[in-house]
Amino acid sequence: MTQISIVGPLPAQAPPAAPSLAVRKVFNTVSVVIALCVALLCAEGLLRLKNRSMTNYNIEMWRYSRELKIPSANPLLGHEHVTNKSAVLQSMEIRLNECGLRGGTVPPRTPGRRRILLLGSSITLGWGVPEEETLAVFLRDMFKRDGHDVEVLNAGIGNYNTARYVERFLTRLRKLEPTDIVVHYFINDAETLERGGGNFLLRHSQLAATLWTFCMQYTAGIGEVGLQEHYHEVYAPDAPGFVAMSNALHRLSEYAQENSVRVYLAMMPDVHNLADYKFHYIHDTLAKLSTELGYVYVDLYPGFRGLTPETVWSMAGDPHPNNAGHRIMAETLYPILAEQCPSGNVW
Repeated sequence: MTQISIVGPLPAQAPPAAPSLAVRKVFNTVSVVIALCVALLCAEGLLRLKNRSMTNYNIEMWRYSRELKIPSANPLLGHEHVTNKSAVLQSMEIRLNECGLRGGTVPPRTPGRRRILLLGSSITLGWGVPEEETLAVFLRDMFKRDGHDVEVLNAGIGNYNTARYVERFLTRLRKLEPTDIVVHYFINDAETLERGGGNFLLRHSQLAATLWTFCMQYTAGIGEVGLQEHYHEVYAPDAPGFVAMSNALHRLSEYAQENSVRVYLAMMPDVHNLADYKFHYIHDTLAKLSTELGYVYVDLYPGFRGLTPETVWSMAGDPHPNNAGHRIMAETLYPILAEQCPSGNVW
C-alpha cells in the first residue's frame, strides 16, 4: 500500500517570551555587583602586592594593630600589646616579651640593682628602628660602658597617651618594681583617644584602611598653622585631654612617693619643624607640672634644634625619630639619669 505524504508549511511556533523587566533588573544588578566585587578584589590584591615593600607608613601601622595589638578589657587602655610575639613591620622586627614590652624576657628584679622603666607611645617603642638602636638599648649600653649594671625596660606602645601609659603601668606593670620611671612625653600625649577597634573591613582590608585614612586626612586638613591651633586647644587648662593627662601624672607621682621611685619627664619635641619651633609653650607647661609633682624634667629639644626632617625621620612620610634621633635622646637623657648612680650600684 502506497503511503502518501502531505508536504506543506508547518504550523508557526510562538517566539520565546522576552524576560520580564524585573528579571532584567535583577540580572543587571547582580552583574554590576559581581563586577564591582571582582574589581575590589583585584585592587586589594594589587595594593597588598605594592605594600610588600613595607614603605607605606599607614599600612604598616595598620599591620602593627592587627599583628601585635589586642583589645583591652580595661576601657581606659583601649588596646594592649600581645605577649611573646614578634612581627616585622616597616622592615624592622618588633619582638614583645611576656609583659608586652619590646625586648627580651624580664628576669625577677635583683635587690640592689637599678631598673629603669620607660613609659611612652610609639616613639618610645622605637617605631621603624632596630631594637638595638632604640632609646632603651642606647641607655642600657651607656650605663654598661661606664661600669653600671642597670636594666632599662621599654614599655612604649603605639597610639597611647599619658592617661593610657600611666594606667597601664599602675594596673599591669607595677610588678616590675622599677627603681626609676621615665615618662617619655610627646606633645600629643595630652590628646584624647577613642577606644577604636574599627569594623570588619577596616581590620581586614588594606584597601578599606587606605581609603579611610585618605578621607580622615582630607577632612582634617591640618597644616602647620592648623597644627598650632590644634595644640593650643589641646593644652587649654580645661581641655578634657589636658585634665586627664594632668590627673594621670598626679597618680604616678603618688605611686612614686609611696614606693620611693624616682620619676623623670623627658620632653620629646615635635620633629616636623625643628628650625622654627612653635611649641616651647608646651615644654614650659610640662616643666612647671613636673616641678609641682616632684619629677626631674629633661627637655630633649636642644639635641634636635635646627635639624631637618631628613636627618631624624624614620622614613619619608613617617615623622618617628630614626636611630640617629634615638641616639640624640639617649645622649641628652643619660647624664641626668647617671647622676643617680652611686658607687657599687646599691639602691
